[in-house]
Amino acid sequence: MSAEAVSQPVDGQQPGHLKPSWVGRYYEDFTVGDVYQHPLGRTILEADNTWFTLLTMNTNQNHFNREFAERSPTGRVIVNSGLTVAMVLGQSVTDISQTGIVNLGWEGIALTHPVFVGDTLYAESIVLAKRASGSRPYAGIVTAKTRGLNQDGDECVSWTRTVMVYKRDAPHDKDYFPQAKNGPLTLPADR
Repeated sequence: MSAEAVSQPVDGQQPGHLKPSWVGRYYEDFTVGDVYQHPLGRTILEADNTWFTLLTMNTNQNHFNREFAERSPTGRVIVNSGLTVAMVLGQSVTDISQTGIVNLGWEGIALTHPVFVGDTLYAESIVLAKRASGSRPYAGIVTAKTRGLNQDGDECVSWTRTVMVYKRDAPHDKDYFPQAKNGPLTLPADR
């Protein structure tokens, strides 16, 4: 790319203009009935399953002992269901709770299809309800149903989650990024 192309204003903005990052949806951005297909899929590796199982002190050998698991009805190591829930929950954060203050609860967690090492999980959510918080004027409460699908489209897990999120004008999640002591990022002078 030529220096002239770099130095040309884009959309009326001068080069080096700070672009805001995605900060998630605020209470005002949610509409009942909206569906979000969360953008990142994640393949579960053997190390993910083993480490999560060890970290949570789960002693069920179907999660970490191949010889033992081969004798089970699934015939192989099954992914720890806590990891399945955690991974799909994490995938939903970008759209549902990136501006979250606190999770208020989960209901109806259902594990409807086994997940195995090597499966890739995807998540999607639908907004079921929303209301302003009665005690916190800077927040609202959003309820969404989330489900996780494997690479074949099988629904593996689902639940309904209620989360308190910031309203757009809440001051709590603003201006937290530190200022660099040596100044803002700029293009090199020789460009």
